[in-house]
Amino acid sequence: MSLFGKSNYTFIKVKRKEIPTGVWTKCPGCESPAYSKELKNNLNVCPKCGFHLGVTAPERVEQLVDDGTFVELDAQMTSADPLDFQGPKTYKDKLKADQEITDLVDAVITGYGQIEGHKAVVVVTDSRFIMGSMGSVVGEKIARAVEYGTKNKLPVIIVSSSGGGARMYEGAISLMQMAKTCAALARHAQAGFLHISILTNPTMGGIMASFAGIGDIIIAEPKALIGFAGPRVIEQTIRQKLPAGFQRSEFLLLHGMIDMIVERQDLKGVIAHAIEYAA
Repeated sequence: MSLFGKSNYTFIKVKRKEIPTGVWTKCPGCESPAYSKELKNNLNVCPKCGFHLGVTAPERVEQLVDDGTFVELDAQMTSADPLDFQGPKTYKDKLKADQEITDLVDAVITGYGQIEGHKAVVVVTDSRFIMGSMGSVVGEKIARAVEYGTKNKLPVIIVSSSGGGARMYEGAISLMQMAKTCAALARHAQAGFLHISILTNPTMGGIMASFAGIGDIIIAEPKALIGFAGPRVIEQTIRQKLPAGFQRSEFLLLHGMIDMIVERQDLKGVIAHAIEYAA
């Protein structure tokens, strides 16, 4: 071709093919892309590094409870707005938005069913709904579920996935739920029945300071963030660098705060074995 003349090459514009949304998921653990369908088939556990990504409350129920045995309790119980909370987004607007996004009425699903043939009450919080925080509805539903377990002589399995603690939109009413849920569990324990607490990533704040921290058996998923205040808040308060892995499952197991760490694929079997052993 000539230096300044017309090129002998023909340039063709190729339209870039768009990748559909949701096909790939970036693992928070190893930061590698994972095929979303493969990830779901693997119970949302990264096939490369084993990091346990979050699952929704309905998915968790499906993973733990035998098919066709789950009966939901208090399904339509909804939160009021006792403080008429105002801000960039009102409490009512926040509730409505999260209900539309998650297809949940509030941040917890409660009910009863069978786990490998063993009858149990099952409670699961969902971090997608106002970070799984505990307001009056969450506390009331959990307390009622525990009372159902006491009345019907059933073990209670509570799976916590809550990074929000007590729900600030409801003020002191929210804080009251910590005592309410613990009181219900105390009566359940006095009656001689089993409470298994499952801690997932994250379990923080008022959730961990109440029902999540008082199980007869406390099980955590690998590398779950568990505690009251977050690590950054603690470092800023004490002005010291925290140990590596602080507030992760492995650190807490080493220091005696939890009883065991169980992979998600083994969780149902471990729960069933514990129920059978305590029967």
